[in-house]
Parts: sequence; structure tokens; C-alpha cells
Amino acid sequence: MTESNRRDISWIFVLLAAYFVLQVGVRLATSHSLDLDEAEQVFRSQWLAAGYGPQPPFYNWLQYTVFQFAGVSLTALSIVKNLLLFSSYVLYGLTARLVLRDKALVAIATLGLLTIPQMAFEMQRDLTHTVAVFFSASIFFYGFIRSLKQPSLASYLITGIGIGFGLLAKYNFAILPAAALIAALSDARLRPRIFDWRLMLTAAVALFIILPHLFWLRDNLDFATARTLEKMTASGHASYLTQVAMGVSSLALAIVSFAGLTVAVFAIVFGKSLRPALTAGSEWTRLFERMMLVFLAGILLLIVFGGAAGIKDRWLVPMLFILPLYFCLKIEAAGVATDKAFRRFMPIVAVIMIGVPAALYGSVAAARLTGHYERLNRPYAGMLEILRKQAEPAAILAGDSLLAGNLRQDIPGVPVLSVDYPGFHPDLTSRRPLLLVWLLPQKGGSEALPPDMAEWLQANLGASAPQASVIDVPYFYRRGGDSYRFGYAWVNQPG
Repeated sequence: MTESNRRDISWIFVLLAAYFVLQVGVRLATSHSLDLDEAEQVFRSQWLAAGYGPQPPFYNWLQYTVFQFAGVSLTALSIVKNLLLFSSYVLYGLTARLVLRDKALVAIATLGLLTIPQMAFEMQRDLTHTVAVFFSASIFFYGFIRSLKQPSLASYLITGIGIGFGLLAKYNFAILPAAALIAALSDARLRPRIFDWRLMLTAAVALFIILPHLFWLRDNLDFATARTLEKMTASGHASYLTQVAMGVSSLALAIVSFAGLTVAVFAIVFGKSLRPALTAGSEWTRLFERMMLVFLAGILLLIVFGGAAGIKDRWLVPMLFILPLYFCLKIEAAGVATDKAFRRFMPIVAVIMIGVPAALYGSVAAARLTGHYERLNRPYAGMLEILRKQAEPAAILAGDSLLAGNLRQDIPGVPVLSVDYPGFHPDLTSRRPLLLVWLLPQKGGSEALPPDMAEWLQANLGASAPQASVIDVPYFYRRGGDSYRFGYAWVNQPG
């Protein structure tokens, strides 16, 4: 590819870099408080482990490493997420460049990722492990396509890295390389790329990456899978047929939710020429179709034989993220002219690039008008600042991981424990006083120390329940005098 051709699409990456820098700025301007996944990262970064629970540890390891060098902060959280997203888009663009000749379609395919709500909005709002899956899938997909088109040691190595990272990001990632393998094996022209000695390098690299977690998983399989299985199989006392019907309908809804906006955008951009393009094909579109069919068949097997009753749209990220590229390959195969479509596409991208950050900020800031408060409206930092004027805590016990992560962000030198996560056991023998904090979102409810915290104190410190107090702190972007209520108590541990 000539230098001029490389310059043809370099503007895409510059535009995306600016967009993700904007997203970092918007997140920092929106609120100092953390949402669920952000708080989990801060809380669990207090220790390094081969496994942490129902989610594999790739994102935890990455965030832990960054915190070690940059310190615990919302800035570090936001930069890590947006660097991963930017890198994923770049890899996706490089993959598109491998299989598409039309540079306009390369741009549309790459920026078309922004038309998927789960990726453009939800990943910015709070997801972390799903971001890691997207990043890993982008590495794998680039390495896989490059191995099929331009095989080399590097391409097989990249594929192995993608598989290793993906299996450390989410367990359901395993369906993607399996689908890719089956899809390639079913094509006689691609089969030699699978029966290539370099595939051993792919397997070896992937195994090397996941080996520490595999040893942990062997001894903690129930702990790692129980919560996910509980979510998937939550069908109450429904009959088998009802459970299967629930699973299939949830899968259908998830596909519509994931792909609906993308299909609508492509229909608007390409108009009448989209329908005949959908009947066109190439070796790449047929490969993608087989991959998607195998992936969906794998999910159907989970529904029919695994008892899955509720499929979430974000679980489709490891496969259906290829949709924009798939549509562009169809369009190129049909020989559709792209100049007018590209001119119609870019204003839509501009609306998304402005609208998503505005919506993320507005959903929190609008509380001043609506009185409807999100988790990012909660004043954790203000609460901790007030309590630290009473005494400087040597350790903190929080009512849940969301609260624990938010507290640790503002007092990183102090161990913060959570009642809902028993896997962190710092020595509290000489740490006094101990601050207990819990949420009291509904005024008028019980303000006493929660029973699970009282049990924790008795079991771990042999201490009786202390006197509970309440503090009201104004919301971020509050309407009038609205405030959020926290319960707290102090425990002076015996020496």
C-alpha cells in the first residue's frame, strides 16, 4: 500500500483520538464519583490476584498496573478505558483496510462502530470487562484475518495474544475463536491456514497468557461461575419449554438491540442500494456469515442445554461487533458507489460524537431540573471529607463494593474492605480507628448498623455493634436542598 493510501485513512484515527480525548474530559467534568464497574476496579486494585470472582482478571491486572505508576484516580480510570477503546477502533480500521479496497468503506466500517449503542454509549457509561472483550476481540480479529490473507509468524502471534487476552477478559469470549476456527475449516481455500505449524504458536501464546488464571480457576470454579450462571438461568420456577422460550426471545431482543441502530443507519446512508447489496457476497462475507452463525448456534446451545434464560445484548460484543465491516464488505461486493453515501454518513457520525458525550454528561447534570439522581450524583467524597474531620480512619469497612471503591479513591493509603467481598483480608490488628460506612438511600428506613456488618465485626474482630450515626450530604447537581444519606460508625479496636 502506498504512502498516499495510508494517508487516505489516517484522518480516521486522528478523529477517533480527538473523540476519545473528549470522552476523558467529559467523564472528568461530569462527576468525581464512580459507577459500579469503576468502583470495582478501584476497590480490587488494592491487591493483585490470579482471580477475583465471576469476571476474569485482565482488566483488573491492567488497571492495577496503571494505578501502581499513576496513582489511584478517576483520571487513570478514564484514560485506561479510552486508550483501550481507541486501540480497538484502530485495530478494527486496520482489519477493514486488509479486506476492503474502497477507502470510503474503510472509514464507514471503522466509524460504524459508533452506531452500536452498547459500544458507543454503554462502554463509556460504566462497562470495563466488556471493554476488555472488545479490545481482545479486535486484536484477535486483526490477527485472524491477517493470518488468512497475509500469513506470517507475527499474524499468528497476534492471534494468540488476542485469544489469551480475550479469555482473561470474559469467559464467553471462547465462542469467538471457536466460531472462527469452524468457519475457516469449512472453506477448502482457507483450511491450509488452520493446518499450519504456526497455529501451534497461537495456541502456545494463548495458553501462556491464561495459565496463571487457569490454575486459580481450577480451585475456584464455583466462585468464578456461580454468579454468571445465576444471571443466565434466572427463570424462576418456569418449565423447560418456558425457559427455552425465554432464552430464545431474550436472544432475539438482544440482537435487535445490538444491531438495530446500525441497520437503520446503513439503510439511511445507502438507501435503495442496500437491499440488493445484502444479496451480494465474497469469500470474506461468507466467512463472516459462518462465524456469526456458529457464534449464535453456541448461544442457542447454552439456552437449550445450559438453561440460559436471559441473554444480555452486551454478551454479543465478541462477535456482532463485526457487523459494520460485514455490511461494508457486502456493499463493496455489490459494486455500490460510495461517494454520496459517505457524505450522508459523516453528519450522522458527527451527531453521535457530539450526542454521546452530551448525553453522558446530561444524564447526571439534569438532576438539577428533574430531581432524578444517578449513582454519579452521590456525594461520596463530600461524606468522607466530613467524617475525616471527626477522626482519621486507619481502615474502612464499607457496606458494598460500590461504596468501597468510591471511598478508596479519596483515601488510597488506607485499606478499604467491603462486606460483600470476602476475598480481601488485610491485617487490622493495629489499625484504629475503624470507620464503618453504609448507604441509606431511603429516608425513613432503618438507620441502625446493617446486620451483615455487625456479623462481620463479631466474626473478624470479636467486636460488638457500635453506636450508629447518620450524615446527610448534598448531591452533585442537586435540586434545591436534596441530599444523600449515609450511615456510619466508629470502632476503636483493642490493642
